[in-house]
Order: sequence, then structure tokens, then C-alpha cells
Amino acid sequence: MDTQTRLLDHAETLARTRGFDGFSFADLALSTEIRKASVHYHFPAKADLSLALIARYRGVFLEKLHGISQAEPTAGARVLAFLDLYRAASDGGRSLCLCVALSVTQRALPDAARAELAAFHRDVTAWLEPVFRLAQADGSLRHVTDPRAEASAAMAQVEGAQIMARAARDATRFEAAIQSLVARVI
Repeated sequence: MDTQTRLLDHAETLARTRGFDGFSFADLALSTEIRKASVHYHFPAKADLSLALIARYRGVFLEKLHGISQAEPTAGARVLAFLDLYRAASDGGRSLCLCVALSVTQRALPDAARAELAAFHRDVTAWLEPVFRLAQADGSLRHVTDPRAEASAAMAQVEGAQIMARAARDATRFEAAIQSLVARVI
């Protein structure tokens, strides 16, 4: 694994567990066992790191959504698989999805990183909308009336559920918060 990838991996872990403001380049150098100057070589400023983190995460997450679309034939199964992505990212209430963690501390991000974060949310919501439209057709999810509104609500629900679980360090908070969506799957 190359140094830049190691740095991104460690930075993502730190951002997801501590928040983007909760670590410095010195922390990152210590966790990767390289000099602080080497961190700056790959990412001259923390702003550069934030943009690289979000862009990489967005790409990986969209690949996972594409995989769900390919593997799951029904809307209900796609919704459950989507929830599993956020459940896994929550790590039992110990962590947050990177974009949830960065959304909470947007003030620390440069404009380009905030734009990439907004694109992540736009892309995921755009993936969810046809899932809810499919639910209207295949009946695998109850009570779908407005796919666009459902997509936005689902995003808010899973992201809020992660924040609640993380604040309490209690995975059951995540499960309780998403239960109304899970219960609609047939």
C-alpha cells in the first residue's frame, strides 16, 4: 500500500471516530509512523486532505450502491442493503460514515470539500429516488407516495440515526431510529 493511501485510510478512521477537527497532521504522522513533513508532502494543507478524503469516499460509496442495484432485484432489498452500509459505518455506535462526520463540522472544510460533500449527498439521494420509485412498482416497500421526498427522508433518517448512536455509543439507537423504514419492507 502506498503512503498516500495509508494516510487517507488513517485520516478517514480519525475523522470518522474523532471528527475532522479532532486530529492534526501530527496525529496522522504518528498513526502512520511517518514524519509530519511527509504528510505535508502528500497533502500540503488539511483542506487538501479533506477534499481527497471526500472524493475517495464518494467514489467507493457510489460503487457500493451500484453493486446493490446489480445484486438486489427489489426495492425493499435495496433499502435494506443501503441501511446495512450505514449500519456497518456506524460500527456499533463507535463511528460515523465519513460524510456524516464531515457534515457535522462543515465549517472546518474549504469550499471545494463542501461542494464534494454536497455532491455525495446529492448522488446518494439520486440513487435512492429510483429505488423508491421501484418500490411503488414492485410493492416491496409499503406506503411510498413521493419517491423524491422518501429519498430525502431516508438520507436524513440514516444520518441522524448514526449521530444518535455515536452520541450514545449505543448501536441500539441506530436500530431504533431506522426501525420505521425497516418495518415498511415486505
